[in-house]
Formats: sequence, structure tokens, C-alpha cells
Amino acid sequence: MPKVSVLNSIERKSILLLGDFLIILTSLNLLVNHAIDKEYISIELKTFVFVFGVFSYFSLSYILDFYNLEKIARRRYVVSQSVYISSLYVFLVFIFTVFTYDVSFWRIPLLSFLLLTPIEIGLWRLFFSNVFKIIPTTKKVLYIYDGNVEENLKEQIAYINGDGTNTFYKVKLTYEINNKAPFLQKKKFLEAIEKIDTWILNVRNYDDLTKPLEELLLDSILKKKEVISYTSFYENTYEAMPIKSQHHSFYELLQLKNKKIRYLQVLFSFIVNFTLSCSVGIVFFLVCPFVWFFNLFFNKGPLFYTQERVGQYGKEFKIYKFRSMVIDAEKSGAKMATKNDTRITPFGKILRTFRIDELPQIISVIQGKMTFIGPRPERKVFVDQLNKMLPFYGIRHLFKPGITGWAQVKYKYGEDLEDSIRKLEYDLYYIKNKSITLDLRIIFKTMTTVLFSRGI
Repeated sequence: MPKVSVLNSIERKSILLLGDFLIILTSLNLLVNHAIDKEYISIELKTFVFVFGVFSYFSLSYILDFYNLEKIARRRYVVSQSVYISSLYVFLVFIFTVFTYDVSFWRIPLLSFLLLTPIEIGLWRLFFSNVFKIIPTTKKVLYIYDGNVEENLKEQIAYINGDGTNTFYKVKLTYEINNKAPFLQKKKFLEAIEKIDTWILNVRNYDDLTKPLEELLLDSILKKKEVISYTSFYENTYEAMPIKSQHHSFYELLQLKNKKIRYLQVLFSFIVNFTLSCSVGIVFFLVCPFVWFFNLFFNKGPLFYTQERVGQYGKEFKIYKFRSMVIDAEKSGAKMATKNDTRITPFGKILRTFRIDELPQIISVIQGKMTFIGPRPERKVFVDQLNKMLPFYGIRHLFKPGITGWAQVKYKYGEDLEDSIRKLEYDLYYIKNKSITLDLRIIFKTMTTVLFSRGI
């Protein structure tokens, strides 16, 4: 009996997305070619409705985390979110069509579009989640490593098995390449390798792989088994860089050699910064009088809080925020903000919940000290400590710091130096993979954070 192939998270999301895409195209076809009276139909109408429909559905899905595989596994979530998101989608498309074009509709096809689309999306996602309860859901992993990573072995295996997320990988076997014991010749070990789906390698020098191990690895590749490096696994799964794996030179980690200048990316960054600076600046000036007024009663003291932060090339600059803590919050010394921090005032908690306290940072953007998207600026006292702990920390300062960024939207509010280390992994991922697509994802995730008050 042939072995059933185990799909990773990217492959599963691709199947889910393809199913959604086909249903959306079918629903839009029903609306355009059957629900709208033919005398109003034109090529322009068809094009704009299809483009708007696809864009609005996948934008809503991304913002509302509709492709989270762990949540999709829960039946109650699947039904409720399917109805909620697809109902929003059909409503937006209907409103867009009515207000953009002067059209009339046939009632039954229109009702079919409005009612059947949420049902179809819900049934498709229920089918998807049930299928993966039947077929294998987790890849069995053989983890190959050398003696240099042995002290972090448990932590690395924990990341492969899942650190707060379902990776769909599970370490079943480990092998240390410098081990002199003849494990590779043992029948029991060879039989166990046959049941393995994926090899994950974390070695400094691939020349250290023994001949028998290379033969087994090649045999696994020929049998169409997955063979990847630990860095590739970590980057694809967590969308961050594994700075603790200790198997990367400066150039290998960030691929800075022969880096091409992406003029489109530069132009896009300028447009994004200019547009968002104008819009956020307007919001800042509109909100300022209200924050000042409520400060008089619920947060007595200065309106703004200023602090020195480390910016591009390690130069310090002054950052501005609406004050959310008591006066002299750091009279006993520098301390990172924590969840349920007693120094935060009741009104300050509201400011932080909706990220209103961050708005004055737009002043630093206008001054050219910050950009809208980039690594979060830290204080020098913490930067000095982290530079001693991490050889790659200073790389963050190659770029201007940002109001929002990949680390800010992917990881919780930093409470200690360990959190700063984890956030550095996301900063390095952003620096290495900086692109228009990634910047758009950050903007969408920032909108989600503000709209749904995520974080502290």
C-alpha cells in the first residue's frame, strides 16, 4: 500500500486558499453574469467587480486571520468565522456594485449570491478540516546535528515540535554526526529511518557528514522525502531567523553580499512613508486636544513623554509619545514595560490598548529620524546589554527604526531581554526578506492590532 504524503503548513494553506479562490470566482460569476440585468453589464463592470471581490475577500481573510490552521481545526471557529467573513465579503461586493454602477438585479440570483456564498465557504472549510483529521497530519523528523549545538538541543527540538504554534513536524529520531557508535549499521535504526518523512540538518560543516549517512540521505531524497536545513525550517515556519543555532556567519545569515538595489522597493517605501505620515499626522493633531483634556482629570502631568532611543548607525535621537505612566516612573532605574505594569495609569492603559500613545512618534518620522516600517528603536542601556549578549544585534541599526515593523506585529510587547532576543529574530528576518509584499503584510497586521486591541 503506497504511503500517504504528509503536507506541511504552507501546502495546506495553499490548498485552502485555492478552494476559497474557486468558490469566490464562482460566486462573482453568479453575481455578474446572472444576478445583474444584462443590459447593464459591461467589460469594465465585470473587471472591477471581479478584482474588488477577490481583493476584498482575501484582505478580510488576512486581517481576520482566516488562514490560521490551528483555529481551522476547531469546528466552532470554522462555522462562525466562515459565516462572519464571507457575509462581510458579499455585503461589501454588493455595496460596491450598487454605489459604483447604476444597475438592477434579478432577485433570486442575487439572493443566491448573498446566501449561498457563506454556506459554500463554510462547507468547504468543514470538509478541509475533517480531511486532515483522517490523513496524517504531522511529519516524522530525523534531526541531524553536530556537537556544537548540543547545549541547545532540547530548545531546538522544542521549536521543531512546536513552540506556541503547530508546526506539523515531530522529532522522532536524533543523530549526532560525531557519534562514533555504529548506529547507522543497526537494523533497528535503519528501520526507524524508513518511517521518517523529513530530515532536518543543523551542522556547521556538511563535509563532516559520514559516507554511510550521506548514502542514507541521498536514498531518502530519491524516495521523495523532505530534506531541509534547520535554518530553512525555522525561517519558513516562524518567519524569523534562528540566531541561537550558532551555525551562521554574518553573510550566510543575512545574504548581504551582492545585494541588489530594488528601486521599486525604495519607491514603494517612500510612497508608504509619505502617505501614512500624512494620514497618521492628521490623526495625531485631531487626537491631541482630546488626550490633553482627559489628561487633566485622569492622567495629571505632562502631555508628552520624551526619551532617547538608538537609531540608524547607532546614533541616539529623541522619541515622543503620549505619557501613559505615572510621573517619575523610572526613578529607581531603567525598566522595560510589562503586562499589567503598575506604573501605567488607568487612562494610559486606554492609550496603550488602542496604540494612541504611539501617535506622537510621527514627529520623529517627519524629522527623518524614523520611518513608518522598521525595527523598533530601543534605549541605549538595553542596546549595550544586548550587544554583549548577541553578535548580530547591531545589524538592526543599518536601517532607520520604525513605528511598526515585523517584530512588533509578530511578537508580544517586549518585557525583558529574552523577549528582545526573540524580537531580534523577526527583525533579522525582515532585513533579509524586506519586500513590498512583506511591508504590506506588516501594514495589514498593524491595522489588525489597532482594530482588535491586540497586545498590551
